Amino acid sequence: MSFPMVALGEVVRYRNEFVQIDDLKSYKRCRVQLHAQGIVLRDIISGAEIKTKKQQVCRAGEFLVAEIDAKIGGFGIVPPELDGAIVSSHYFLFVIDESRLDRRFLDFFIRTPYFREQVTAQGTTNYAAIRPANVLAYKIPLPPLAEQRRLVAHIEEVAAKIDEARGLRREAGEEAEALISLITSAKCYSNGQIMCSFGDVLLEAKNGIYKPPEYWGFGIPCVRMYNIEGPEMNTNRLQMLDVTPAELEIYSCKPGDLIFNRVNSAELVGKTGLINENYPRCTFESKNMRLRIDPKKVLPEYAAKILNSKETREYYRQALKQQCGMATLNQNHVYSIPFPLPPLPDQRRIVSYLDSLKAKVDELRRLQAESCAELEAIMPAVLEKAFKGEL
Repeated sequence: MSFPMVALGEVVRYRNEFVQIDDLKSYKRCRVQLHAQGIVLRDIISGAEIKTKKQQVCRAGEFLVAEIDAKIGGFGIVPPELDGAIVSSHYFLFVIDESRLDRRFLDFFIRTPYFREQVTAQGTTNYAAIRPANVLAYKIPLPPLAEQRRLVAHIEEVAAKIDEARGLRREAGEEAEALISLITSAKCYSNGQIMCSFGDVLLEAKNGIYKPPEYWGFGIPCVRMYNIEGPEMNTNRLQMLDVTPAELEIYSCKPGDLIFNRVNSAELVGKTGLINENYPRCTFESKNMRLRIDPKKVLPEYAAKILNSKETREYYRQALKQQCGMATLNQNHVYSIPFPLPPLPDQRRIVSYLDSLKAKVDELRRLQAESCAELEAIMPAVLEKAFKGEL
């Protein structure tokens, strides 16, 4: 079975109407997401802040197309919550003839490769913009309205199952992360643990080196906040920094050092990474702090996990509560971190257990990624069959 193909202009009408913006009113502005991901609220703004006083008003259920971004999927159906939102003249609005075309049918069709290829192929130059006449000329399969609704119901059923599967996988990952946090708390903050301040086991806290821009790009690797994944350290985006032999002596990192992110957003400040034996010889920048601990009291691997734990992050949050602007933790904050200090054999068992659990979580994430890729492939296949009349 195949459906007759018609020009989109047979079932939609271009609406070219503008209104004058009132400086005393507030307006919702919408934004078309790329890759046919729908239309969302951009912001709510006063009329006085809108420079171009002639705007278009969207109506729920209309087909909205971005003049410039259409070739990368900048189009969608206006949702009910954005009824009355405004857009500039760089968008085109089309009224759907719902006696012939179900808006949900169109919404699914514009996500298909067939439709996207028509938009991308329009024109013979590299000029990205399209015109309303281009949109009206695109071809669309047009089965009877009842058949459109049957196909929409079938597609929505498949989409619901995919969303449910995604939700279950996301929940599984969140539960695994919560379990790690719970176990860290239970093993390191339970009754009977010896609690001390981190300063009691800290030999040195050293702020990193600052160099002007002209010193970057050559020399030896310098750890920045981007390299701290907590408690791991990556080598992604390692920057080279020109340092003198004396500076290298002062600011070099060695295995067992903890690199503490002391300046960042409130969510990221306090992230701590561990320099291991495989990490390249490096220095560390001024937004970080190098922590050297007493190996007779604390395993570096254990310290890294505690400094990244939920309980320690709560300490950071309280320490930052009165700050404005960029969040900063100083050496006094670090020395005062509440630190559970079990005997070294217990630290080793805790590290081993948490590493084992993290490996399982990482494997779960890998499987989730594979499953999500499979799920992403299902919907295009379903859409292709639907619009070929094969469902």
